[in-house]
Amino acid sequence: MTLTLLRAADRPATAWLNGGGTTREIAGHPADAGLADFAWRASLADVARGGPFSRFPDVDRVLTVVDGEGMLLTVDGTEHHAAPHRPFAFPGDADTRCRLPHGPVVAFNVMTRRGRARATVDLARTTRPVDVPADADVLLVCLTGTATVGDTRLDRYDAALLPPTSRHPLAVDGTTAVVTLHTR
Repeated sequence: MTLTLLRAADRPATAWLNGGGTTREIAGHPADAGLADFAWRASLADVARGGPFSRFPDVDRVLTVVDGEGMLLTVDGTEHHAAPHRPFAFPGDADTRCRLPHGPVVAFNVMTRRGRARATVDLARTTRPVDVPADADVLLVCLTGTATVGDTRLDRYDAALLPPTSRHPLAVDGTTAVVTLHTR
């Protein structure tokens, strides 16, 4: 099986209901699932202003600021600094608010439905192989610079979905998210 290339230029922006930003979905499983029935979902969000996060019952989130100086997240009353290029995990059903003390940010967001999927988010900054387990998919998202997986070049925000039980050489000139997604 080969990889599925997901170009950033092909993703439409969807405005948030609260007017605080826009989201571009990168990929999800199953492919035709909506916000109520996905097993996993990955997206990039332009966060223009602070405010409450939407709640997602029975969902876990990993947020990584990829552009901008970070955000302050208050999750169930406890404040956390979501620093650039540091994945931050939190429950999607928690009462969550954000503040942007240094202006707008772009955030990479991975959501998994508890009991149906789980994810790990690692950031690659050097050349390395990517081994995909038999029970998972791996989503690569070029966050800064460029990356090459096999013979396929990824520019900023381009992505590639790698099939189970495969190995791919990954060359990184910048930072690329390596998201391992186990679906039950």
